[in-house]
Amino acid sequence: MLLHRKSVELLAPAGTWDAMTAGIAAGADAVYLGGKHFNMRLHEGNFNFDDARLKAAVDYAHTHNVELYVTLNNLISNEELPALREYLAYLNEIRPDAILVQDFAVLELVHEMGITVPLHTSVMMNTHNEHAIEKLKEYGITRIVVGREMTLSELALFRARTGIEVEYFMHGDMCISESGQCIHSGVLFGQSGNRGRCMKICRWPFALLDETTGEVLDANSPGPYKLALKDMCMYRSIPALIQAGVYSFKIEGRMRSPEFIARLVSTYRKAIDAYIADPNGYTTDEEGWRTLYDNRVRDYTTTFAFGQPTAVDIGMTGEREPRFFSQAVEEAGFADEVLRAERPIEKENAPSRHLSVRVGTVDAARAAVDAGADTVYVGGEAFRPNRPWKLTDYEDLVRYAAGRARVVVNTPRTTMRRECGELEQFFAALNDIGVDGIMVGNLGTLKLARTLTNLPVQADHSFNIFNHLAITFLKENGLTMATASYELSFQQLRQIVENAVLPVEAVIHGAYESMICDYNFPAMSLPNYSDLAAPELLDRLYAFRDEAGGVHSIRVDQYGRNHIYFAKDLCLYPYLEKFNGLGSYRIEAQDYTADVTAEIVRIYRAALDRLAAGSDGFRTADFDRLTDIAPRPLGIGTYRFRQSRNSI
Repeated sequence: MLLHRKSVELLAPAGTWDAMTAGIAAGADAVYLGGKHFNMRLHEGNFNFDDARLKAAVDYAHTHNVELYVTLNNLISNEELPALREYLAYLNEIRPDAILVQDFAVLELVHEMGITVPLHTSVMMNTHNEHAIEKLKEYGITRIVVGREMTLSELALFRARTGIEVEYFMHGDMCISESGQCIHSGVLFGQSGNRGRCMKICRWPFALLDETTGEVLDANSPGPYKLALKDMCMYRSIPALIQAGVYSFKIEGRMRSPEFIARLVSTYRKAIDAYIADPNGYTTDEEGWRTLYDNRVRDYTTTFAFGQPTAVDIGMTGEREPRFFSQAVEEAGFADEVLRAERPIEKENAPSRHLSVRVGTVDAARAAVDAGADTVYVGGEAFRPNRPWKLTDYEDLVRYAAGRARVVVNTPRTTMRRECGELEQFFAALNDIGVDGIMVGNLGTLKLARTLTNLPVQADHSFNIFNHLAITFLKENGLTMATASYELSFQQLRQIVENAVLPVEAVIHGAYESMICDYNFPAMSLPNYSDLAAPELLDRLYAFRDEAGGVHSIRVDQYGRNHIYFAKDLCLYPYLEKFNGLGSYRIEAQDYTADVTAEIVRIYRAALDRLAAGSDGFRTADFDRLTDIAPRPLGIGTYRFRQSRNSI
């Protein structure tokens, strides 16, 4: 391709007016910033732009021939929807050049209200396959910020096959978790990272354990900050970015000073212009590199741009960490004053309350059916030492469950190019197996399932449903059920269930992941970890222990992704009478043995049946038994809070 000055956009962050003007003066082609609500940087009261300042910022940028994008990129709860409508109307009036979005409710309202400002997906929408792009284009999305886990080689193919404009983080603070798939802060503190209030649990110190024996395995490692990813810096790789088809070079740093922003922008401006002017003769400007390196906050990494990161990409010593937002605390047990005081959901119950169970093995699936589950979720990620389900496993279970339970096939939450290729063949085979439905974890898998099968499709919790309008979006796209986010408080869940146009499933018991990461944490800490020389280490059970004593199981799936669990399993058994009107009550038993699964299912089946008959569902002996057989301590997670702290 022939390059020119408009082939690449240099996109600068702005948290204050002075930072915005500094970025523009230093050579930014565009700036992005947020209002005082509905954006992903809400901790600092002196940052972000009120409505009057937003209009002035748009005018200032346009006067200087610079584009301005407004971040409206957090999850929106029901109580925030009226304010969201007003904000969208105002943005349509002041005409920024684009709005960055995460929540499906924004897509719904943009269509309903006739908003004509272009839309870009936030990185928090976790867009990582071409099938998701096909769906998003239907809603007027003109640009995507690709997931941070995408390599440049994957990105180049992705860009060629979709034709969509791509924005890529190329400098600044990065999340260790897949975007939108970290709920640790929201569950533990009631301050959701998906709602702009992350307390950065990934910057805590952890010890790596053998979960079975409790042995500390990393006593000789460089340090305890196992999840503390270094800052992205692609300065030395500008040619690779441009030739991969990246249009917008995004600098992270809306909390940074004007001087810091100006230095970054001017340094990258000079290098990008030099490459465009003479690609063949380009070399890295070492003076510019020294400017960046000497003024760095953390040390630097290129994260996934050229392959999976290793231990050298993690700031394990913690010595360059600029700020610790929180420290380890014990997860909520049954501190339930808020939950006990809440009124029950006011929605009519089905004559027989529906109990679903997600399992990890064929034996556990059979046990769940025998114990009274109405639906079993099977397949999807297989956590070692378990192996992925085979087609014959599904066929056998369908015969075993016939007339007793529905069999719904689960799919991986993350579906990059490899997974999508496998799913295309898998979905074609499902049409002949006789399963009862498919559960999908992202828009791309939804598109594939709806295109390649005639089966009912439902949405998993990874869709981050936080309001009833997002469920309307799902219904319009042919889904039959939605799963509520783990980060909702009971009050917020109640508002969704009472207003939703689809049945809503909620998890009432089980082990659940705080984050999903495309990193191999055991490999980063163990010198002899090798899938070639020591494959037995791949099936060992590992865990992180935080400074409050919480042990977080690490489960590695067949794609090599690491799923980090909360230290306590969710248990809502004492409060079932409040959860009226759910389309399904789900038990997450993927990490449980068949025997434990059977016993938990029997206890909940009996409780739900008693509630359906009009009597008290709770039995003290059964609650005590749940506590006894649980592989981890039990608690109520985010239901200890009145609400997930909002952004208005």
